[in-house]
Amino acid sequence: MGKTLTEKILSDHLVEGELETGEEIGIEIDQVLTQDTTGTLVWLQFEALGLDEVQTELAAQYCDHQTYQFDFKNSDDHRFLRSAAGTFGAHFSRPGNGICHQVHKERFAAPGKTMLGSDSHTPTPGGMGELAIGSGGLDVAVAMGGGPYYIEMPEVVSVRLEGELPEWATAKDVILHLLGELSVKGGVGKVLEYTGPGIESLSVPERTTITNMGTELGATTSIFPTDDNTKEFLSRLEREDEYVDLSADDDAEYADEIVVDLDDLEPLIATPSMPDNVVPVSEVAGTDVDQVMIGSCTNGAYEDILPAAKMLEGREIDKRTDMIIAPGSKQSSELLAREGWSAELMAAGVNFSEATCGACIGIGHVPASDSVSLRTFNRNFEGRSGIEDDSVYLCSPEVATAAALTGEITDPRDLDDVEDPGFEMADVYDGSTADLIAPDNAVDDGLVKGPNIGDVPLKDPLESHLGGPALLKMDDNITTDHIIPATQDILMYRSNIPKLSEFTLSRVDEEFAQRALDSDGGFLVAGENYGQGSSREHAALCPMYLGVEGVLAQSFARIHKANLFNFGLLPLEIDEDTYGKIDQGDDIEIVDDVDEAVRSGETEFTIRVNDDWEATGTLKASEREREILADGGKLPHTKAQQEGSSGAAPADD
Repeated sequence: MGKTLTEKILSDHLVEGELETGEEIGIEIDQVLTQDTTGTLVWLQFEALGLDEVQTELAAQYCDHQTYQFDFKNSDDHRFLRSAAGTFGAHFSRPGNGICHQVHKERFAAPGKTMLGSDSHTPTPGGMGELAIGSGGLDVAVAMGGGPYYIEMPEVVSVRLEGELPEWATAKDVILHLLGELSVKGGVGKVLEYTGPGIESLSVPERTTITNMGTELGATTSIFPTDDNTKEFLSRLEREDEYVDLSADDDAEYADEIVVDLDDLEPLIATPSMPDNVVPVSEVAGTDVDQVMIGSCTNGAYEDILPAAKMLEGREIDKRTDMIIAPGSKQSSELLAREGWSAELMAAGVNFSEATCGACIGIGHVPASDSVSLRTFNRNFEGRSGIEDDSVYLCSPEVATAAALTGEITDPRDLDDVEDPGFEMADVYDGSTADLIAPDNAVDDGLVKGPNIGDVPLKDPLESHLGGPALLKMDDNITTDHIIPATQDILMYRSNIPKLSEFTLSRVDEEFAQRALDSDGGFLVAGENYGQGSSREHAALCPMYLGVEGVLAQSFARIHKANLFNFGLLPLEIDEDTYGKIDQGDDIEIVDDVDEAVRSGETEFTIRVNDDWEATGTLKASEREREILADGGKLPHTKAQQEGSSGAAPADD
């Protein structure tokens, strides 16, 4: 039997386990990336592990989320990150240089490599044949120290593309179509491997738009094979020597196949407030639009902004609508400026933002009250834009520009005298590298910590008895934005866990943090897909700091569940009936000798509620995850391993 592309890359990097679906495997990591909202903890954890030098082929630290330095806390964090990159041997991308995924694609991503990133959209370079996986920051820190990354071997699903995109349909519509068909849970536990003749019609930047938003499907990662289009793109990046020919074997077997006929696609749009609320643009045409934004790591590249510039050439946007361009990288801005397109956009009434993630997480360009915002971003979770009860739609740059021209949601096929701008790449992506500091050119050789940068809290080993109240009961699809919001007033405390924890789950219940602190233990209760969205480990670390002992949920998002293990919180799956019967405030007790049961491999745990009734919670965990959980989390577990091996970097974790 032949191998899928995913299996080939994993085989080349496998250090432990077998490539059997559902089995835990350990893989060697070639590249890592982190960004400013997660990077501070990554480097603090790297320091706490006693490591002194990056061991991966390449590590890159980007400052892209909180680039607007509102006060010293943000500036101190960026200074600390620069010093950490210089001290430990990572590339450093200065604030304003661009979004990690876009800059990494331009400078470092390469076919056949494995990458781990402390950001959920790390799978973006799967569009150029790199197997890239998002994870919590502590996993990144351990991988940078030379340890394998452990993950449950996912199913590999073939997404077969046939045909060719018609006019006005784009790569964004491909992934929106999949979201509409599969939902935000449709890719959980899966790698989406793109196959079929339709691939040939898509350039690498179009492919990376698709792999970027595979995260919204819940997929472990997404990947395309390499071909002449990949070689051409690397040539335009002046990195053609990094090309590797990669594809699945002709007789490869997949767990499932999804067929998408590109010929049948039309302009699509995700309506508020979930990326899978997808309908044809024509169904919501006529809705007034107050704000239009083109940017993000999904659609912020040169080739995403250029169609908007062409559509607006010689025209002006509607007086009722604001339009902002937020480039994915400074290189994108530089190329557009050199060709005169920036001036064309400005003349049409468009404003430019710094190359940043900002608006995507509610930092800058927050929509007005009771307004509609069309964005080419990847998430429209309620409140993520920076204002509660927002109304954010997700669409392609072409659909966004059509709305800017007319002041309302408009199917671009209905525009008068505006032709489909088509897709065009730059001849050469040769922007300046002045804002990218290589390790050899580091300006710091020691850590620089401001007063807002604290230590990483540690949890005690798991106890034999766990009990406490149901501190909060939540619905399905609770995101990490719900758990720890990423707005600028909160995000500035990402290096100060005691302060950051005060905002834990504040978007669900403003009194939660104080209630948890006062309760001396307790549990969170949630429906399905708990912890979807961003990879931020703060969403596990802050509840742990507040004394939460575990989470009872119908199902967990992959990265967040790993983060719960990493910070010593017990993740138990419960069925729908149990979820329905538990009320907030109920007294919950795990009847078993928890520490012993976890270490010995027990899967079923007895949950006693109010000394009145009992139910079963299921722990799905590998032997390694159980040891991490029992030791109080990955940091104390790894430190204990190091001490047991005379301080050497861990070989098996």
